[in-house]
Amino acid sequence: MIPGVEQMVLTPAARAELEALVDLVGPGAVDLDGLDDGALEEIEIVVGGWGCSVLDAALLARMPKLRLLAYAAGTVKMTVTPATWEHGIAVSSAAAANAVPVAEFTVAAIVMIAKDVFRIRDRHREVRGRGPVAGVGPAGDVGTRGLRIGVIGASTIGRLVIERLQTLDVEIAVSDPFLDADGARALRVQPMEVDDLCAWADIVTVHAPELPSTRHLVNAERMARMRDGAWVVNTARGSLVDTEALTRECVSGRLCAFLDTPDPEPLPADSPLYDLANVVLTPHIAGSLGNEIARMGDLAIAEVRRFLAGEPLHHEVRAEDLERIA
Repeated sequence: MIPGVEQMVLTPAARAELEALVDLVGPGAVDLDGLDDGALEEIEIVVGGWGCSVLDAALLARMPKLRLLAYAAGTVKMTVTPATWEHGIAVSSAAAANAVPVAEFTVAAIVMIAKDVFRIRDRHREVRGRGPVAGVGPAGDVGTRGLRIGVIGASTIGRLVIERLQTLDVEIAVSDPFLDADGARALRVQPMEVDDLCAWADIVTVHAPELPSTRHLVNAERMARMRDGAWVVNTARGSLVDTEALTRECVSGRLCAFLDTPDPEPLPADSPLYDLANVVLTPHIAGSLGNEIARMGDLAIAEVRRFLAGEPLHHEVRAEDLERIA
């Protein structure tokens, strides 16, 4: 990992648990590329994270005993190569742990949107207690009851979002090419084609992986299908939404947006999205921050424990998974 990251990933209790399972190389984060051949030859497990060395053929040739990469972060795509699996190395990812705060953040944003918190905040600031805030009261469309929420992507995060949304009195539809009717029934959601979902929803929240096939999944044509005043929420990857098309819709006032992951990231300083009342921008904070990061270390250690016990990994990533995961 990047030096210092391991202190966030591994709490003292977690590190002690890991030390009880294995012999650790070094007191802190280790740069695999910087180790001599003698040290590399003895490594059987790598607990990796942000900044992990790329496990390519050249490095793996120096690590003949390596059998497990327990990745204490999300996507493994920057670390693994085809050679990783060709050498018989099992790969595990902590993406499921990182999914938890993203889902929590997304649902919190949806509730804030439904309660019109961002507009009310601005009006409340203007009035400063000198009178009532216009539009606030028992009447009107504000609230979560009956809200139509369209979820694009029944991914790990998408499913956690759906699970949490089901604690609310809302309608939920999902669009995912890998989700069949039986899968949708199991999730207790309505399956829809993405075009129909965009036309139906009050809020569209994006949770698909970043792939060539998902670039601009929410494009100008699909935005045009959305009703006036609808929201686009993106806590996935910026490339899933056509930023130019969304900017036009938001500048016109027809659509609203909550973007944690814009494209490009960050947006240029002159982007009008920074200043629009109908847009909320946050700087990629939905994923693990602060004490949430240790959740990924705990998952990685649990995978190490299973591996050593000869048990199946709970969060294994296979080579064929890379084409459809984040």
